[in-house]
Amino acid sequence: ALTFATFPSQILGGPTWTQARISVDHILSPGDEVDVLVAFNQEAYDTHQEDVRPDGVIIFNSNEFNLEGDSRGFGLPVEDLAKATGNTRAANMVIIGALAHLVHMPQRFLEEFVTARFTRGRSGDDQIISSNIAALTAGREHISESGLDLGNLAPAVRPDWEQLMLKGNEAICLGALAAGLEVYAGYPISPATTILLYMERNLVGPGKFAYQVSSEIESITALLGAGFAGKKAMTATAGPGFSLMSEGLGLGWIAEIPLVVVNVQRGGPATGLPTKTEQSDLMACMYPAHGDVKMPIIAVGTVEECFFGAIKAIEWAERYQGPVVLMTEMSLAERVQNIPRPDLSKVQVNDRKVYSGDNGYRRYAGFELSPMPIPGNP
Repeated sequence: ALTFATFPSQILGGPTWTQARISVDHILSPGDEVDVLVAFNQEAYDTHQEDVRPDGVIIFNSNEFNLEGDSRGFGLPVEDLAKATGNTRAANMVIIGALAHLVHMPQRFLEEFVTARFTRGRSGDDQIISSNIAALTAGREHISESGLDLGNLAPAVRPDWEQLMLKGNEAICLGALAAGLEVYAGYPISPATTILLYMERNLVGPGKFAYQVSSEIESITALLGAGFAGKKAMTATAGPGFSLMSEGLGLGWIAEIPLVVVNVQRGGPATGLPTKTEQSDLMACMYPAHGDVKMPIIAVGTVEECFFGAIKAIEWAERYQGPVVLMTEMSLAERVQNIPRPDLSKVQVNDRKVYSGDNGYRRYAGFELSPMPIPGNP
């Protein structure tokens, strides 16, 4: 399964849309055509109707607009059906019930999900569960009148490996934690902010430190201090923030200080497209600073690679004693996908060699990097 949602950052608002794709085969992209389009308003239909395959289905909210001349369409009075359940928030469940009918998904699966999702030990749980199930049933019954059908789903065969369902940014966080990350300093910037929020909640305990700084310049200089002090340090930003880190990255390069910068790419130039995805920062990441500087790059392409890419980025920074850039992008950051649960017992991270004071100190005497001196030690 692969899902993606986008929330445009526009003065006058903008179309918020979500896509879900399911398959019995491995999925690496959102695909080219849409089997079902759910349009809650006229703009959604006008924008996306050309993406629907000729024998696909369009479910439109007949409380908002009428659709004529498109044989693929069927109207559902979504708000009316939700209100009839006593729960105006159940509009999405009306749609899910309709979708389930189109692919012959048994009602019991959805009811089991709703029951598990809303059983929270609160006084109103039973009413919420019953209203959502009623909304599922209403959507299913109404669309059954249309005669529309997408055929049976392929049998769901569970793989013989344990799965995780997570976003690309979450996978980066889990990989960094598995690699022994100790310090995270970040500034909020779309679409990298969720990494900062994750670290503030989870990079806790003795020897761990997560902090929201006042700018990307403070972020990179905080990492320079942490890396110099012997800590595994990381931040995440987007293109505009990465530009502000230029001088700090140059200092990390020439001073040979281990640190990792994650660039979650977005549209550009400048700051006008914070919720659009783009893959245009490669040269900026390779040559971010003035002078003879060229950064090592790890560019990930799947949610699974996000996990292992974060591990490798920290390992490279430690092993080669300098900054490493991990490149990803908005569409991967916000993509939710099921991946095999990584086997942490197979994760090996080579920490930096630390100078102990017993062999003289000749930093560049040989081909291999010598141990790194840590302040307070020899």
